[in-house]
Amino acid sequence: MKPPKNQKPANTKRNKKMFFQQIKDKYIDPFTDFGFKKLFGEECNKDLLLDFLNELLHKDEGRIVSISYLNAEKYGIVKDSRKAVFDLFCENEKGEKFVVELQKAKQDFFKDRTLYYSTFPIIEQAPVGEWNFELKSVYVVAILNFVFDEDKNDPHKYRYDVMLSDIETHKVFYDKLTFVYLEMPKFTKEVEELETNFEKWLYVINNLKRLEEIPDKLRTRIFEKMFAAAEVAQLTKEEHRDYVNALNTYRDWQNIVDTAKADGKAEGRAEGRTEGRAEGLEEGLAKGLAKGLAKGLADGLAEGKAEGEQERLKLQQEIERLNKIIGK
Repeated sequence: MKPPKNQKPANTKRNKKMFFQQIKDKYIDPFTDFGFKKLFGEECNKDLLLDFLNELLHKDEGRIVSISYLNAEKYGIVKDSRKAVFDLFCENEKGEKFVVELQKAKQDFFKDRTLYYSTFPIIEQAPVGEWNFELKSVYVVAILNFVFDEDKNDPHKYRYDVMLSDIETHKVFYDKLTFVYLEMPKFTKEVEELETNFEKWLYVINNLKRLEEIPDKLRTRIFEKMFAAAEVAQLTKEEHRDYVNALNTYRDWQNIVDTAKADGKAEGRAEGRTEGRAEGLEEGLAKGLAKGLAKGLADGLAEGKAEGEQERLKLQQEIERLNKIIGK
């Protein structure tokens, strides 16, 4: 017997609960493609991105009032040229462009990549016809879940603001192209240590998936909205499926990175042992040779002294014998 049209099957709620139990975390992971775009790339959550950018930039000329999302897929100016796909691409009310990238794992030439990305919002500002080359500002923001090799010896500096500047005077030469790199593993503050809204944003990005509820220190309208948007239980079935796929992709990627690190360490240990044995053998041979030479020299000197003494005695005896003959 079929249930009435307005009545759902009794096991629907249970099936939905089992479906959502595939993910144990209460909140989505911002470091997945789905999680990042869900929180910062949807029109209904545009105020989250707006608040984050304002806290990040603290622009001297005033806060950003509004943000419009732009097509994140960009093509070159000639046919068949390489395209770029940004995580987020938006524009404020002044026509300034913002490229926001989330990078989960270390990538060769990532700085080159961000420089390449910056060329698209620059080139597309050129209008058809006469133009005086005046440009609107371009910002490239990179949120990194890794640390550049050259920055590992500076564990307390997690933010890098880069502009064109004079090498000698260090004065900014051109202020309309800005790169901001955030090395998130270096940001280790706990919730009770947070002092600014910007630090609160970094804390949430770093720790959201591990939290069970919103901390009291973050109970403001903007963060309450973010936590609400991040609840796994509020995802639709299609969103949940997309998130699971993104999460699996992220875990696979992380597993590849971890495996590469483990293999690198194992290879390093093996090479270290081999080099150690070789160096030990070489050092042992050198020490043995030195010791042998020293002992040989000492033995030789001793034997030489002994033989010399014998010869002296023989010569002394011969002299005494001849003296006796002459004396007779």
